[in-house]
Amino acid sequence: MKRIVYLASVATLIGFSSCDSEAKTPVKDVPISTDIINIPSNEDDNSPLAAFEFENIVYEFGEITQGEKVQTTFKFTNTGEVDLIISDAKGSCGCTVPLYPRNPIAPGEEGEIEVVFDSNGKMGQQNKTVTLIANTKPNTTVLALKGNVLTPETK
Repeated sequence: MKRIVYLASVATLIGFSSCDSEAKTPVKDVPISTDIINIPSNEDDNSPLAAFEFENIVYEFGEITQGEKVQTTFKFTNTGEVDLIISDAKGSCGCTVPLYPRNPIAPGEEGEIEVVFDSNGKMGQQNKTVTLIANTKPNTTVLALKGNVLTPETK
């Protein structure tokens, strides 16, 4: 019985010590509170909004070998009337990691969303997305990475 209690205590201690209290999503700049984001509740709301204008919303990386990482930057301009605030950016899976600005982007200013796709364990055609949530209408914007992952040749 003592052995079971001891093993349970050790397992619990290992579990707590391996937890990381830091956020796993890369942070760019200083985090902001989402309380200041004005997202309209309906189509009739004519509040001034921010707006994304991206150079490209799809990045085609062509063919890569399994295990390679692809990195790209989606550049945008805030073409809206108020500061653009991105409250969240999520990849479609853990292999697609976005890094986005945490500070407001003033009207007319530019910003960047950096995205890294890790092809480890992937093969064939890939279509990965990053969903941005911001004070825009609609409040979600989807960016995409597309390409083909080839399996490495074995000797």
